[in-house]
Amino acid sequence: MKRKAYQIVFSATLVVVMVAFLSTIFFANANPSFAAEGKKKSSAVARPTAVVHTEAQIKQLQDSLKITEAQKELWDNLTQVMRENAKDMDVLTDTLAKERAESTKSMNAVEHMKLHSRITTAHSEQLEKFIPPFEAFYDSMSDEQKKTTDTIFQTGTYGKSKAKRK
Repeated sequence: MKRKAYQIVFSATLVVVMVAFLSTIFFANANPSFAAEGKKKSSAVARPTAVVHTEAQIKQLQDSLKITEAQKELWDNLTQVMRENAKDMDVLTDTLAKERAESTKSMNAVEHMKLHSRITTAHSEQLEKFIPPFEAFYDSMSDEQKKTTDTIFQTGTYGKSKAKRK
């Protein structure tokens, strides 16, 4: 019973964390503020692409999890999906930015909702692609790796304690 409840909580936590991660990337370029003043953002402030961010996450996870040779194929499958999702996010972000730049008027409330709907749909589709290889990889983990992974997804600290981050 405890294990089943844990699996449900972990799955829900995973979905929330991934949606938050994906939302951060998309919303950073989508200007989700309904009360935006119409000021253009400075192009001098460069945001990392989803691909760059994902590569950094893959490296941090790999360093934290101490992946074994037996897990390498599952890990490679997972990182392939992560990279494909990141490339898709960058394409969507670029497409949305071009659409907004080509628009001669500000987006109204309905257009904002449609934009958010497209982003949310993309997030959902990417999570559907991500979960199966992640679950297979997670199932192959040792108890120590699972504990580290759970900490990463719950806190985003990649195995470091909060005391060390201060």
